[in-house]
Amino acid sequence: MASTILVADDDRAIRMVLNQALIRLGHDVRMTGNATTLWRWVADGDGDLVITDVIMPDENGLDLIPRIKKLRPELRIIVMSAQNTLITAVKATERGAFEYLPKPFDLRELVSVVERALTAPRDSPALLSEDDTEDQLPLIGRSPAMQEIYRVLARLMGTDLTVTIIGESGTGKELVARALHNFGKRRSGPFVAINMAAIPRELIESELFGHEKGAFTGATARSMGRFEQAQGGTLFLDEIGDMPIDAQTRLLRVLQEGEFTAVGGRVPIRADVRIIAATHNDLRQLIRQGLFREDLFYRVNVAPIRLPALRERTADIPALVKHFSTLAVREGLPMKRLDQAAMERLRAYRWPGNVRELENLIRRLAALYSQEIIGVDVIEAELADMPMSIDPPEIAAGEGLAGAVERHIKDYFAAHKGDLPAAGLYDRVLREVERPLIVQTLGATRGNQIRAAHLLGLNRNTLRKKIRELDIAVVRGIK
Repeated sequence: MASTILVADDDRAIRMVLNQALIRLGHDVRMTGNATTLWRWVADGDGDLVITDVIMPDENGLDLIPRIKKLRPELRIIVMSAQNTLITAVKATERGAFEYLPKPFDLRELVSVVERALTAPRDSPALLSEDDTEDQLPLIGRSPAMQEIYRVLARLMGTDLTVTIIGESGTGKELVARALHNFGKRRSGPFVAINMAAIPRELIESELFGHEKGAFTGATARSMGRFEQAQGGTLFLDEIGDMPIDAQTRLLRVLQEGEFTAVGGRVPIRADVRIIAATHNDLRQLIRQGLFREDLFYRVNVAPIRLPALRERTADIPALVKHFSTLAVREGLPMKRLDQAAMERLRAYRWPGNVRELENLIRRLAALYSQEIIGVDVIEAELADMPMSIDPPEIAAGEGLAGAVERHIKDYFAAHKGDLPAAGLYDRVLREVERPLIVQTLGATRGNQIRAAHLLGLNRNTLRKKIRELDIAVVRGIK
């Protein structure tokens, strides 16, 4: 059945493209370059669907949405914008738009959205506060990868769905979790974060669910757990893939039954929290290894969000550099600018530490260098001091993790011997790999040096010596 579609965009070329595409679908199209005419058509009862730009000569399209929804709540609105930021996507969705599309848009995708808009059931999203500004959403970037993240977040903010955020270390998983909370239905409640990889195994249940006085040795008073602290708000479970199986079982029960009991307690407590989980691991692979419960996976993976690595969105690096430079100025550091060659070098770098690594670099440039404009020579020197990114090696039988890393590095240099820079690189890389390798292994074994030495393929005394030499802190009381 033919529908009448109202198109408002001050770009004549875009109006013509939309006109041709929508007429081919069999619809009637009315086009205008301003918000005033669009509003008159809507007020007269014309149109079955609105497609509008944000920036128009007489009015902001986002400001027009609430007026349209108040007058004709059944009328669906598709918003297009070249202001491709998260706040644009959020405001469009929160004010009642059916969908937000960044410019330049894929015509096939727009056609698909139009068809869904004409047939999908109505909803009534809550309005976003006018006090909300882009500064409150520290997610920077206009690359296609980030545009998709913005659109997904805009859809999820008005729900209580359990979300799992997947991404490498440093990609901004907690920032995404905070954005979901700060602009969601539970924004007035607390946001409580807990890193599962940083808590000793024997303390996880007490940390999550709290404990009663006398529940165990040292429990001299009742203590609230993170679930209870997050009541009415959001609980962010960072690195959920590192949660022990027994704690996973307890978490699954809470998600299924909606209540929990403190350690040593008998009275169930209602769990009124939204769960957002995050991991850098492949949870499906952990399931195959018997390290993660499959039934818990389906409970927490209701709405997965995959964050792109920085190397997958290098077009966003200039905007990120500007953002972090501004933050450095707010901290009392001088403003720095990068010349074109320096910026291109940053875009060519692999960024194993992702956005967090870039942020630290910009702060370091602001703090340590006197020149106002940073050249490529400074960037080359800084990146040369960064630890090399080495792919995880395969471990041969009886070899041990340390032996596998050493063999992997030797193989790498053997294959690239013609490209090696200054002498001594092998020893430098080995030193840079050794400390984080031992730190991560001790973390994985919860500080158990016997297990860590076995995994590394080292003698226990050798491991202890290296811990002293490399000044590695070990959790007190764990052998």
